[in-house]
Amino acid sequence: MSNSISSITTLLFDWDGTVVDTAQLGLTAFERSFAALGVSFDHETYRSVYSPNWYCVYEALGLPKDKWRQADELWIHHYGEQVAQPVAGAQETIQKLKGKGYRLGVVSSGSQCRVAREISELGLESIFETVVCNEQMVEKKPHPEGLETALRSLGCASAATAYVGDSPEDIEMGKRANMFTVGVRSDYPTSWKLKSHNPDIFIESLRELLHHF
Repeated sequence: MSNSISSITTLLFDWDGTVVDTAQLGLTAFERSFAALGVSFDHETYRSVYSPNWYCVYEALGLPKDKWRQADELWIHHYGEQVAQPVAGAQETIQKLKGKGYRLGVVSSGSQCRVAREISELGLESIFETVVCNEQMVEKKPHPEGLETALRSLGCASAATAYVGDSPEDIEMGKRANMFTVGVRSDYPTSWKLKSHNPDIFIESLRELLHHF
């Protein structure tokens, strides 16, 4: 990756785990969904196979394919019973980056209705110029389609863009899109693998972005 920080004008963010602290909310929604479907939920397997592409999780946990659609609906319902909180310092950091003149956007595996609601709840609608969610991606992470869609909507080049995420798939996705990558630690099960995927920068908290940008 030859892109330097000085050439970056746009920052795209993953949502879950990166901006909102949804690790426990997501896990609770999985537990309740599997209970409703009468399928046992193995926490050890969940931790070892967790992926932003939740169909990988369904498969590894032995959920029959004909129940995947129902599981999706149950997950959204049970997740919606809870309230997502921002990662510490997220709103302030993002607003300061906007104030510095960066163009900002979100590229997330989450559903459009949920992510849009959470962006609104955090008062960030006017901050993000583009929001690309699961419904706008045929190919899931780590395929770069979502990032490429965001670049097209903004009319900006990959060499001038950084992707900030908390999972190995985020870093892989950013690399495939030829972007500068920033790995940020989160409470999601795969976050500990981040460093081994060699993000251009690794930070312990979102606030540290302001040390670099």
